[in-house]
Order: sequence, then structure tokens, then C-alpha cells
Amino acid sequence: MLGTIITAIIIGAIIGGLARLVMPGHQNISILMTIVLGILGSAIGSWLVAQFGYKNASGGIAWIAVLAGVVVAAILIAIYLNVTKGRSRV
Repeated sequence: MLGTIITAIIIGAIIGGLARLVMPGHQNISILMTIVLGILGSAIGSWLVAQFGYKNASGGIAWIAVLAGVVVAAILIAIYLNVTKGRSRV
């Protein structure tokens, strides 16, 4: 159980970081929000890929699911930035 949570945090940080790298400009969000949006992006991206029938038959890293997770996380970051735009951070 603890290993699953730690793995989700690590994967979320990687996916969220990659999503921030592919987005143009500066994103003023915290590392915690990057991880949360990365975890959500990874989960939603993996679910979407599975809905299209993709199976990682060769084993190893499912690169299509990773790519989908980065794209979904980038979309979530853009939505988050638009929702929080104009709010002052104290």
C-alpha cells in the first residue's frame, strides 16, 4: 500500500514535470500541484488509452500511456492556470 502511494507520487512528479516542460511559457504553480495534476493526468491518460484497446503486450514501459498522461496533464495544468488566473498568492 505504501509502495503504491510512493510510486504514484514519483510517477506524478515525472508526468507533471514533463507536462510543464512541453507547455510554452512559465507556469506559476507549486511542485505539489504539479504532482497532483501529474497523478491525475497519468490516471486519466492510462484510462483513455485502455478504452481504445491498447495493451502493452511486449512488457516494459507503456510509452503510449506515458505520452497520453503527459498530454492530459498538460491540459489539466492549462485548465488549472486559467481557473486560478487573477488570484493573488499571499
